[in-house]
Amino acid sequence: MEQCEVLIVGAGPAGATCARVLAHWGISVVLMDRDQFPRDKPCAGWITPSVLETLRIDPAQYRRGRELQEIRQFHAGLMFGRQNRFDFGTTVSYAIRRREFDHYLLLHNKSRTILGEEVRSLERTPDGWLVNGRIRARLVVGAGGHHCPVARVLGAKPAQEEPIAAVVAEFQLDPGELANSPLAPGHTSLSFLEDVKGYGWLVRKGTTLNVGLGVLGGAELRSRLAAYLEHLRKCGALPGTAELPFKGHAYLPFRAGNGRRIVGDRALVIGDAAGLAYPESGEGILPAIESAILAAQAILCASSDYRPRWLEPYATAVAERFAVAAGPVHRLGLPAPVQRLGTRLLLGNSWLTRHLVLDRWFLHREQRPLVPRALPE
Repeated sequence: MEQCEVLIVGAGPAGATCARVLAHWGISVVLMDRDQFPRDKPCAGWITPSVLETLRIDPAQYRRGRELQEIRQFHAGLMFGRQNRFDFGTTVSYAIRRREFDHYLLLHNKSRTILGEEVRSLERTPDGWLVNGRIRARLVVGAGGHHCPVARVLGAKPAQEEPIAAVVAEFQLDPGELANSPLAPGHTSLSFLEDVKGYGWLVRKGTTLNVGLGVLGGAELRSRLAAYLEHLRKCGALPGTAELPFKGHAYLPFRAGNGRRIVGDRALVIGDAAGLAYPESGEGILPAIESAILAAQAILCASSDYRPRWLEPYATAVAERFAVAAGPVHRLGLPAPVQRLGTRLLLGNSWLTRHLVLDRWFLHREQRPLVPRALPE
């Protein structure tokens, strides 16, 4: 029977970061994931500089053998409408490949890692948990995404929630497509739905192109995707007519009353398992990393007493960190015609698009990076 202090379910950015911090401070950690790494992950694959700063990753060192495309320019507007171009003149984001990024984070932690094993059972014991009938842990941390088994133990009911449903494809461009692509490396295109319930994107990463669409609740996702792809092909932004390798995923945006309980008796959840994606952009990587650090700090302070009262500071820290200003107008309860009018006015004004939609909602340029007191160099 294997024993550990903390077992983390899910080895993505949240789980790997939490494991890295805890292992550095001498905590016995087991990091478990159902997949083998490196593995593909459906994702637009862009991160803000805050991600690298928080994790103390040197961009020059990371890009040796890995994709790290600087993004300095965004194209943004209504779907099927005119797009405005915004040149920031400096790096405001990076395009990455999740296969590489997640594997890099996994390799840079010193915890015991178990890959290719799914959590089949979580049983309570007098002093913690028995996982898969063979690993005893005093605390379990859920970092397994929207359908994480630890989140379910804490009462999450994914089938009754309204997540953002997204589909994404990433593929290689051939030489002819590269020459004719209107989107240069480091440029990203965002196309917003009039009802404010989602947006489509194109992200150019060197010789690859990432295309996707996310919609709150998944309403008419297939038909909206088909219309979006047809529009992109007519505009010449998307090459060819071949069927693209789309993969789907879901995530819950952080907002008051999203229903996720993130702390329980000897259990807590982080990242997408906690429903922490930014509500406006759907970005999940930075919230995953920050919540992992906040959780690790709370775990260290708990000194092996993982009753709710000692884990509650994590929930408080998450609420304080992610309780940002109100998001898009669809959450204000306005009639649909008013929502559409508001969206047209917002995206029709280049100043508002630049400073509200991009700077504040997507790039979070006004938000100070989390200072990770517990993160090792």
